[in-house]
Order: sequence, then C-alpha cells, then structure tokens
Amino acid sequence: MASWLYSLGTLAARKRWWFIAAWLAVMVAVGGSVAAFGGTLTNSFTIPGTPAQQVLDRLKTDLPESSGGLGTIVFRTEDGRPFSDHHQAAVEKIAGQLADHAAVKSATDPFELQSALDDAPEQIAVGEAELKQARQQLADGRAALDAAKARLEPARIQLQTARAQAAQLEAAGQPAVAEQLRAQLRPAAAQLAAAEAELARQERKLKDGQAGYDDGVAELASAKTRMQSSEGVRFVSAAGDVAFMQVSFEQSMMEVSKEDRAAVQHIAEDGLVPGLQAEFSKDIVEDISQLFGAAEIIGIAVAAAVLVIMLGTLVAAGLPLLMAVVGVGVGVGGTIALSGVVEMSSISPVLALMLGLAVGIDYSLFIVNRHRTQLLAGMPLAESIGRATGTSGNAVLFAGLTVIIALAALAVPGIPFLTVLGLAGAATVAVAVLVALTLTPALLAVIGSRILSRRAWAKASARAAAAAGDGGASGTAAPKRSWGRAITRHPWLALLVGVALLGAMALPAAELRLGLPDGSSEPADSTAYRAYTQLGENFGEGINGPLIVVADLPAGLDAAGQDSTLLKLSRELRGMEHVTAAIPVGTSEDGTTAALQVVPDGGPAAGSTEELVHALRAEAGALSAAAGVESVAVTGQPAMQIDVSDRLAEAMPVYLAIVIGLSLVLLLLVFRSILVPLLATAGFLLSLGASFGAVVAIYQWGWLAGIFEVHDPGPILSFLPMILIGVLFGLAMDYQMFLVSGMRESYAHGEDARAAVVSGFNHGARVVTAAAVIMVSVFAGFIFSHLTMVRPIGFALALGVLLDAFVVRMTLIPAAMHLFGKAAWWMPKWLDRILPDVDVEGAKLAANAPQAPEPVLAHQ
Repeated sequence: MASWLYSLGTLAARKRWWFIAAWLAVMVAVGGSVAAFGGTLTNSFTIPGTPAQQVLDRLKTDLPESSGGLGTIVFRTEDGRPFSDHHQAAVEKIAGQLADHAAVKSATDPFELQSALDDAPEQIAVGEAELKQARQQLADGRAALDAAKARLEPARIQLQTARAQAAQLEAAGQPAVAEQLRAQLRPAAAQLAAAEAELARQERKLKDGQAGYDDGVAELASAKTRMQSSEGVRFVSAAGDVAFMQVSFEQSMMEVSKEDRAAVQHIAEDGLVPGLQAEFSKDIVEDISQLFGAAEIIGIAVAAAVLVIMLGTLVAAGLPLLMAVVGVGVGVGGTIALSGVVEMSSISPVLALMLGLAVGIDYSLFIVNRHRTQLLAGMPLAESIGRATGTSGNAVLFAGLTVIIALAALAVPGIPFLTVLGLAGAATVAVAVLVALTLTPALLAVIGSRILSRRAWAKASARAAAAAGDGGASGTAAPKRSWGRAITRHPWLALLVGVALLGAMALPAAELRLGLPDGSSEPADSTAYRAYTQLGENFGEGINGPLIVVADLPAGLDAAGQDSTLLKLSRELRGMEHVTAAIPVGTSEDGTTAALQVVPDGGPAAGSTEELVHALRAEAGALSAAAGVESVAVTGQPAMQIDVSDRLAEAMPVYLAIVIGLSLVLLLLVFRSILVPLLATAGFLLSLGASFGAVVAIYQWGWLAGIFEVHDPGPILSFLPMILIGVLFGLAMDYQMFLVSGMRESYAHGEDARAAVVSGFNHGARVVTAAAVIMVSVFAGFIFSHLTMVRPIGFALALGVLLDAFVVRMTLIPAAMHLFGKAAWWMPKWLDRILPDVDVEGAKLAANAPQAPEPVLAHQ
C-alpha cells in the first residue's frame, strides 16, 4: 500500500494541474447538484415499527383528522393586562385565516373554546332544568292524553252499541228504522272521529317531544363527558393575559414544508394588533437551513492559529485549512444534494461538517508535516511529496478507514435516520482522505519550498553547519526533556492518576437518561423557548407535549353509548399517576375507533412522562376492561420520542461491541501485537466513559450550566452516545496509530523496548498534539452552536478527543507500554505468519528508497 500511495503522490505532484482541475470540477458538480436536487431537512426522528409509530400509521387510516401535525401559537398582551375585545377579535381573525390555508386542517380560537369551557357548568345546569321541565311536560301530556282517551271510551262504546242495534234492525227486516238510527248516529260518529284525530295528533306531538327529550338527554350526557374530561384544561390563562392556539396541519410535522411553516408565522404576525404578541412553538418555527454560525467560525480561527504557530508560515497553515474546506464542500454538499431523495435529519450534514473540518485539517497536516521534515533533511521536492504520501499518507488512509468503518457501522442497528447520519459522516471522511492523498500532494508541488519559512531554512542550515563543524559531536548531546520521558520515569503514578481521573469523571454516566430535544432545549432568546415556557407557566408543562390514546370501541354502540364509554375511559386515564386531563378528540365514522388527548403533568422530556407512557402500555389490558373497550394504545410526539430513545439504548451495546471488535482486529493487523490492541481499547473505553459522565453532569444535571448556557437541563440526546462511540473510536485509533506506530518502528529497528516508547513518542507527539488541539478547537466551536441539538455533541466530541489524546494516548499508553516492556510486542508466531503486513508507517518504502542527499543549507 505504501508503494502504491508513493506512486500516487508522485503522480499528483507531476500532474498537479490535472488533479487541481479535477477537484474544481467535482466541487462545481456538487454545487450544481445542491442547487438542483437539495431537499428539506428535518428535526423529527422516527423509527418504523415502533409501537407509537404503528398506532400513528393506523390513525392515518381510521381517524385521519387526529393524525396530522400539531403546532402551537401563544398569544400574550404586552402590558400583562387581560385581553381586550380588540385583541380577541384579532386572534379570532387569525384563526379563520389560518384555517383557510391549504396546509392547515384547523386552527382553534382559544377565546371561543375557553368561553365554552367556562359556560359549560351553567349551560349544563340550564339544560338539566329544561330537561326536567320537559320531562314534567311529557308526563303531564301523557296523563292528559290518557285522560282524554278514557273520556272518549264510553262514547266509543255507546256508538259501537248503537251501530250494532242498527245492524240487528236491518237484519230483522226493518231497514227504514235502521237507516233512521244510523242518521241519528252520524253527528256523534263525526264528533268522535274528530276527537280521535286530535288524540292522534297529540300523541304524535308527545312522541316528538319524547324524541327531543331523548336527544337532549344524550346531548347533555355528551356535554357532561366533555366537561368532566376537560376539567383542569384551559385555553386562556386564569389571569386572562395569555392564550394559545393549536394549529392542526394536514400532514405530519415532518412532512410540512418550510414554506408552509413560514406562511403560518406570517399570517399570525400580520394579524397582530398593538399590544398583542405572538410566540411560536418549535414545530412551527424550526429552521435548520443554516449549518454554520459564529461559534463554529471561532473554532476554525483557533485551529488556524494553532497551524500558524506550528508551521510558522501562512502558506503552510492555509493548506490544511483549504483541504478541509474542499473536503467539507464536497462531502457536506453531496449530503445536502441527496436530501431531496433521502429523508434526512438536520444533524446529518452538521455531523458531516464537524468531522469534515476536523479530520480534513488533521489528515492534511500529517502529510504536510512529514513533507516539511523531509525537505529540511535535504530530500528533493518531488521525492519528498511522494515519500510523505507513501508514509504519512498510508497512516492517514488507515486512520481514515477506522473512522469510516466506525461511522458506517451506525447502519448495523437498522435505524433509518441513524443509518443516513452515519453514512453521511463516513462519506465526508472518505472525501477528506481522498483530498489529503491527491489534492494535498498536488498543491505541495505548486507551493514548492515556500511550505517552509525562511526562518526554518535558516535554522536547518545553522544546525547542519554546526554538525559539520564539530564532527557530529552535537548529535550526541544529552537527551532533551519530554513528556514521554517524564511519564516513563514514573509509570505507576501516571497510570494511577490517569485512571483515577477518568474513572471519577465517568461516575455520572451511570445516571444517563436518553431523550430527544423539545422546546425547553431551544436558545433562551428564541420564540420557540418563550412559547414553551409561557405554555408551561400558564397551562402546565404537559400541554407542550400531549399524548394520544387510541381506543377500539365495541361494535354497535350508538352515540350515547360511545360517549358513555369514552367518559369511563377518560375517568380511568385521569385516575392514573402523572395525568392532568384526558379529552376525547374524535371518533371514526364507523364508531369503532376513538382518540383521546392525554395531558401529562410533566413536559415531553420529563421522566414522569416517560413513566406514564410505559404505565399506559403496561396497564392497557386493565384500562380496556375497566372502560369497556376492546383495546388501548398510546402514541403522540412524546411517545414516539421515548420509543426512539428506547430503541437506540437497546442498539448501543451491540454497536459498542462491534466497534470494540473492530478495534481489536484492526490494531492487531497494524501493530502485530496482542497487548497493544487491548491497551488501546481499554483506553478508548476510559475516555468514552469520562466523556459520557461529563455530558450527564452538565447537560442532564446542570453542573456549570451558566458557562455552557444550559438553561433547562434534561435527558441527553438519544443518538449522542452512538455518535460519540463511533467518532471517538475512529479518532482515538488515529492518535494510537500515529504515536504507537513510531514506537513500533523504533523497536523494529533494534531499539530497546522501553527506550522505543520514548523515541517513538517524541517522533509523533508534536504533530499529534497540534492535531488534537485543532480537533478539539473545531469540535468546541459547536458547543455554542445556534443549533442547540448540536451543542452536547460538540462538547462530548471536544472533551472526548481532549481526554483521549492527552490523558490516554500521551499518558496512559506510554506508561503501560513502558511497564510491559518487550512483552507489549509479543505475538504468537503462528498468528504472525497468517496476518497480512499492512506496513502503516511505510517502513518497506523507506528501506527500498534511494539514499537521501545531504541536507539543504539554504532556502531554495
């Protein structure tokens, strides 16, 4: 591999303008693809097949009006006084205009709903009184009708008797007498018929009255159901200065376009009148189109400063930065271009941006640093470029592969958005590796000797002259002090202090609780955060994330039976711990499926809400039996977030096992040692645990909250652990390769095992230190990102790299390898024979290369 990369680097130097033109063409093509095919990113995270997602999919079919996305607009008076009639009229108008928008299913008028809630007891009392009066009127009417029937009965009998007599007379041969009798009966018969007709009319009227009374009873029962199930729910605050409008969308929030969200905001803002304010929930205002903010720029500036200090010239410092920009442009651009055809979360391009910047700078730096060292040693320019690509470039290739494989392994759990996230990051790192191995050599050829400052050339000339003057005696000067030498003098102390530090930092990780971001995690000055807090303060935290309970009703129930059943279910739900209200919101056309909105007493990310979701599922059978329904299931945004977090927590041990297994196999190939991979993996677990612990302490417990702008501590982003495992593993193995491969090379060249630890450490410590500082600076820039979801990721990665590079790789590993001595490089002979020799440091290339000329003594 080293020989092939040497040839690639030499070709890139010789055909530099072809390589530069090719990368320019790639960047133009990617830019065009972004403009033509780029889609919409989302902050909604779903996993097909989870219980909540299954219920939601069923709702879309059985009860579509309850399955759309839901956003909230919070209205408030500027002076804190109750809403005026003018304010209420403006809100009513806004609700009507929103309801007319094509993307909106409905928009509630909070004042109308609150008025209905406030008037419900009085209206129910009036209805009960009216029904009581109607019931009495029906009873009186029935009695009067029965009395009238009783009064008509003698006349009916008398008429029937007279008609019978007339028939007998006619049969006896006296038709004239019979006809005379019938003539006398006709007025009475007509009078009786009229009375019977009036009785029939009165009976029909009484029947209609009874039907109306029955409808009134059913309507009153329904009103009572609504009132009882809505107890404790308000749409206008008790002080009358805050109200909220629920905007129901035709599609789920993940499918609502950015344009439709913006239209909702414009309609509401345009409808405001003086003294009236509006705040919008996170679902409505979520804008994730901007990936880069001021904090990230500061991180890049720090990385640039480190490069200038290390390399001593703006040209040399600018090259790794340029390589990172090219890699990020192609990698992140390609990711965004694919968002038009692949459902992609906003975190995918942001993670790709983080990694692309960090590894893009570092990988190019490793090659540039090797090239500069070789030039100062007198190696010709073209040969130096090829040799740097074949040696440091070989290490870059294997280091990049570790990161790529670790990120691509995020696809193993089978979680779609995590798969896209991992592949986007892996692809960007792969681009960074390609840029480092092809474009960096080409630009090094263009820059030539200017990669080194005049001062560096002068120092090299002075050292060469001094060495020539004293016959090489200066080369036998006393060994200089170094961190590696200090560590190996006191290895047990270094081990104990390092392990104790990382172990203590890892303790909070035992309390790790996973979740997904809600409005409480938004910036404190954002409208989403103000909407969230105003809702919580005035209407209870649960209104920010209601649950949806779906019930299968028995077949054949009429409206009254449905209301009665839903009231029973509502009472059972309200009796559960952590439930504030349970309100029926809809029933399917066939009457077999009903949905209730359950308002928890805690916010969407609260531990009590998670307990409630699990309790609803555990007690579904008991709830169904008590309420007389067939089955009960739960969905809603909080339930879906809990399912995602649970699924990710289940997948994390599997993913960690894959990463650790990969670590052992890869390091076994690279270092041809049994112990070195075990030490590397143990160190990785220590730095990983310490990073988890610090994240929990700050973002979940609220330690140092003021410094890190954590205004509402809560659960940790559910996919942060897997991202941290994958990325930190890859970067940890980068530093392991660059440091320990130098120790292995020194040992392989005949140096004592313990001495090789120090010499190998000194060989790579400077560039690894600079690379780690750059990596930490880039990641730290995201700690104060405008995207709050990214902040804990940036902190975890920055701290993880800091601890792994300086505590694990540059302290614990040298100490442990010094203690083990020669045993650190033990490998069974049979295993050594069957393992391929990957030659990461390009030792074979160096052995077969022609002898370098004498050092250059002047700036070329």
